[in-house]
Amino acid sequence: MTRWTNCTCRRFGSLLGFLAMLAGCAPPQGLPPLKAVERVDLQRYMGTWYEIASYPHRFQKGCVASRADYELQADGRVKVVNQCREERLDGPLRKVEGTARVVDSTSNARLEVTFFWPFWGGYWIIAIDPDYRWAVVGHPSRNYLWILSRTPAIDEAAYQKIVATLPSQGYDPGRLQRTLQPQGN
Repeated sequence: MTRWTNCTCRRFGSLLGFLAMLAGCAPPQGLPPLKAVERVDLQRYMGTWYEIASYPHRFQKGCVASRADYELQADGRVKVVNQCREERLDGPLRKVEGTARVVDSTSNARLEVTFFWPFWGGYWIIAIDPDYRWAVVGHPSRNYLWILSRTPAIDEAAYQKIVATLPSQGYDPGRLQRTLQPQGN
């Protein structure tokens, strides 16, 4: 959401800056390479995901009720629709459409997305619930991180368990900000 799985910025220049940042895939100095999950069933991954928490970024500034909708296309690409409300749950709707493609067909866990061709950015699924109730999406730079759920709220114990795993992937949980969602998040 987000995040290529979230809202996008309004200004063209900010979008280009975001996409340029996503392009770099080398891990930060001193960190091991980011590990994606072993396997993602793309059919099960399709549908709506709500942002529970993320690293804050300029392109998502003011976004609440952030969500992403994914739809598998006949050519194997994924239609991406990210949306959020501005500032408040009943605020104006912001929406952007993009396309994702799988870059590792062995696992389907590493994808790239574009909202402005020809710029593509990494979207790595680094953790996922066996029942596809939640997922964690990151980027090798460790500058982007999203915790997603199939529902607008997630069980606090599950959230804390997810957060506790982040340092092992080189993420600072202290940077996470919860996303305001309509039903108690």
